[in-house]
Amino acid sequence: MARPSPYPPEIRERAVRMVAEIRPNYPTEWSAMKAVAAKLGIGAAETVRTWVRKAEVDAGQRPGVTSDEPAEIKRLKAENAELRWANEILKAASAFFAAELDRPAKPNSRISRATVQRATGMPSRCSCRQTFRTP
Repeated sequence: MARPSPYPPEIRERAVRMVAEIRPNYPTEWSAMKAVAAKLGIGAAETVRTWVRKAEVDAGQRPGVTSDEPAEIKRLKAENAELRWANEILKAASAFFAAELDRPAKPNSRISRATVQRATGMPSRCSCRQTFRTP
């Protein structure tokens, strides 16, 4: 991860703007960048050159990766990882429930008469709590 810049964004924008404004007064773009760096108290003209190139890429004047693209790529990678994780959970749950469906029912399970009556809609003949075995 890159360390944070000691220069605020306002200085960067001003330096880029100044280079564009004073460029016609100098024989080369590099000499204009050196002059802007000296006027603004920026330690190296290379720093100003980097800012100018990045501004040109962001404006579409130069090919390259814009400032917004790395953030978008990072967001999409995080989303992709989260979806892969959720997919793994769903696969595991699906396998678990599929195994439950394949398992035969226990032959000794007891079902209350009331449960059978509710399920089949048959009227109750007595009020006792009898249970019987499933076939």
